[in-house]
Amino acid sequence: MFNKRKNIRYQTLARVHLPGLFEGEAMLKDLSVTGCGIESTEFVDIKMDKKYKIQIIPEAAAKIDSFELIVEPRWIRTGEYSCEIGFYVVKSPKGKLFQRYVDYLDWRASAQ
Repeated sequence: MFNKRKNIRYQTLARVHLPGLFEGEAMLKDLSVTGCGIESTEFVDIKMDKKYKIQIIPEAAAKIDSFELIVEPRWIRTGEYSCEIGFYVVKSPKGKLFQRYVDYLDWRASAQ
């Protein structure tokens, strides 16, 4: 799956809120301009044909405010202790913050 991606997915330490789906926090595992992967420790009851609004809270080192993404689920994997979901990014209402965060992740990846 990962080798078929058009855009680089950057690993991240951001937190994610999924209002109306999951009351706790999830972790943003990776992010690109076209998609993201999240992981939670609880099962998330998600409908594959529905769009969702998620809130991304970047790690403090990024110095970027939280922002929302409108996403569509592409896949879901459940394990004994976790639930992973891959999303396609449909829209970013605050596009500049989203792009700044992707740029920050690109910079951080190239500095390592």
